[in-house]
Amino acid sequence: MMLRKPGYYDQFVCLGGSCPDSCCQMWDIQVDDESAKRYLALPGALGDRLRQVLVKDEEGYTLCQEAGRCPMWRQDGLCQIQKELGEEALCHVCSQFPRLKHEYEGLTELGLELSCPEAARLILANREFSLTETGAIPDGDELLKLLDRSRKEAFRLLSDRRYSAGERLAQLLLFAYGVQEELDGGDNRDFDPQKALETAKTFAKGGDLNAMLAFFRDLEILTPQWAQQLEAEPVYSPWTEEYAALAGYFILRYWLQAASDYDLVGRVKLAISSCLVIRALGGELLQTAQLYSKEIENDIDNVDALLDGAYTESCFCDAALLDLLLNS
Repeated sequence: MMLRKPGYYDQFVCLGGSCPDSCCQMWDIQVDDESAKRYLALPGALGDRLRQVLVKDEEGYTLCQEAGRCPMWRQDGLCQIQKELGEEALCHVCSQFPRLKHEYEGLTELGLELSCPEAARLILANREFSLTETGAIPDGDELLKLLDRSRKEAFRLLSDRRYSAGERLAQLLLFAYGVQEELDGGDNRDFDPQKALETAKTFAKGGDLNAMLAFFRDLEILTPQWAQQLEAEPVYSPWTEEYAALAGYFILRYWLQAASDYDLVGRVKLAISSCLVIRALGGELLQTAQLYSKEIENDIDNVDALLDGAYTESCFCDAALLDLLLNS
């Protein structure tokens, strides 16, 4: 069994009451059964309050919003449960966010969610794509080993500063097709980044950011701020190194998930279109990327729509994506 995590994982410390966009607002909190039973049995004012606000349905227990905020979120930005009972009394979701855990056969990977402002700061500052490892992936899982090996090569592509971040993302798309062919039973082919870039330039045409933003406007929207940003005119900001770091985050999070359905290209298109939309929305990059993740990644229906759209929407076709990466 191998345990793996990015170099910045252990640097994360919750900002608590000073967080600029608390995770205690704008969404209902799913409470695990064990925590809910403990909360419902509490004596005193805190127990009375929790019995008022804990709602149970067929999916389990939920702390529902009141005026857009968790009912346990105090005006000073701290949690009433944590204040009275300590951090160990938090439910699973609250104690773990923004930490991620992905479990595969013989491998557990940890990460941080971009939807947390402090996690987003660490992610965008990352330049190394380094992962710390303990243990080893067991012999026998050839699919996972192929995805693991190819993801390391994807990280090397994203680290090659001879090319702009946009060019690296174009190379990444073509590289993903080579890996997809191998996943589908084809041969392993050598990948030449320079030749891939030259090929990408010949195919790049028809990019349409307005169509891409229109697609995102049709997804589920959580906040008025997101709706307002999606209505603004697209911005063509420079391809800075932060976008390579952003792409690295998406590749870390989604690449190995192709082990579930063999769809690597769809996930790489998700990563690339995410970078394109975050860039097009302008504003301060950290805030825009964090809001994007909050709206898209924290809504499984939106993620599924993006994975489907990679093959059904013309704005996500290869030529259009390459055009936006190389010519905008």
